[in-house]
Amino acid sequence: MSSEERTLVSVQIAGEEYNLRALASPEYTRECAAYVDQTLSQIMRQGSLVQMHKGAILAALALADELFQTRRALQELQGDVNDRTQALVSSIENRLTLQDPAAAL
Repeated sequence: MSSEERTLVSVQIAGEEYNLRALASPEYTRECAAYVDQTLSQIMRQGSLVQMHKGAILAALALADELFQTRRALQELQGDVNDRTQALVSSIENRLTLQDPAAAL
């Protein structure tokens, strides 16, 4: 399958069937749809008077919050990795300089 070829995938969200054309694999598309369905189901169970479209908006907000928190955590981890990498590089350079006095010239 080429990188531009879309596949038709049937998924269920909140009891409704949707036929999606996706660039991702059918398995991944179904996994995403199941996650959305699970999030929406949790929202709907929490407030029995919530209308479906309002539940969908609340689910979207919950998913956006999860996305933003995950991005923030990833950025922090990347910063930690960069800091540790710089510290290791400096340590290695210092040790190499101490082992080779000619390199200090």
